[in-house]
Amino acid sequence: MSELLAQFDFSAPLLAVWLIFWAFVLDRVVGDPRKVPHPVTLIGVFIAWFESLGNRGGALQRKLKGILLVVVTVPGTYFLTWGVLRLLGRLSPWLGLLASLWFLSTTFASKSLAQAGMEIYRLLKAGDLISARRKLSWIVGRDTAELESGEVVRGAVETVAENIVDGVTSPLFYALIGGVPLAMAYKAVNTLDSMVGYRNQRYQDFGWAGARLDDVVNFIPARLTAPVLTLAAVMRGLDWRGALGAIRTAAPKHPSPNSGYAESAVAGAMGIRLGGWNSYGGVKSFRAYMGEEREKIVPDHIPQTVKLMFLAGWLFLAAGLAVKALVILTFR
Repeated sequence: MSELLAQFDFSAPLLAVWLIFWAFVLDRVVGDPRKVPHPVTLIGVFIAWFESLGNRGGALQRKLKGILLVVVTVPGTYFLTWGVLRLLGRLSPWLGLLASLWFLSTTFASKSLAQAGMEIYRLLKAGDLISARRKLSWIVGRDTAELESGEVVRGAVETVAENIVDGVTSPLFYALIGGVPLAMAYKAVNTLDSMVGYRNQRYQDFGWAGARLDDVVNFIPARLTAPVLTLAAVMRGLDWRGALGAIRTAAPKHPSPNSGYAESAVAGAMGIRLGGWNSYGGVKSFRAYMGEEREKIVPDHIPQTVKLMFLAGWLFLAAGLAVKALVILTFR
């Protein structure tokens, strides 16, 4: 470790393994403190600035400008991260190491997802449906003002389940492949999709490239997440056969090519049904059902989903680090 720090190469295999593990732990323990600057916030500021200037003109012009936004944002994030960490590492190996650890931890979102879901859970258990609706509106795009308790639970479970890929396993996957810069570049793609990747009049052309790239980069991690969630269901004593069945039959029906894998696995494992009718700006929209309704959805399914997310994250991390260590030992 001392030799690696002396040269400070955050892409060095042994240092990368160490960083990934402790960055994951850091997110699990600390999360995203509100008073600490977050790199993803800076990415969002740039995207918002570019969108305010570029999202105008005809459909073709908007699409081309959207492609330009992706070309600038994603490689720019990669090389800026690489350059900042390299510079800090040259100034002080320990400074470079700590910065790498912090940057990488910000690509994960397990604690913030758990906090959001559990806050809604506590409000529902306290009988405060109005506040639960309001809290749900902060993390979903659908209308929440008139939702019944079961629909609030469904929204919370779907959001946590869907973001197991975006906020846990995909960042791990790209950190394992390419270290901190590639994980940050992935987060740039994910931020593009969350900000401009909507299929509405404003973003359907400008956000097209960001949304399609997000589909591509999540393709493999989403499909790796499904069996990991199934194993987590086994370890939690849930219905792993139901998870497998839902993945096989329901996941391909989801409007997203990737989100259905985690959602269907969670639904099948708990014996509930996700999906159904949602309202967006007063317009009704039907999302394919995920899982079979063997029991009614209740608030207690929210902490069950959070526990599945945490366990699946640890399993994915353990498997990824084991494979990476094997590769290092084989080709060193």
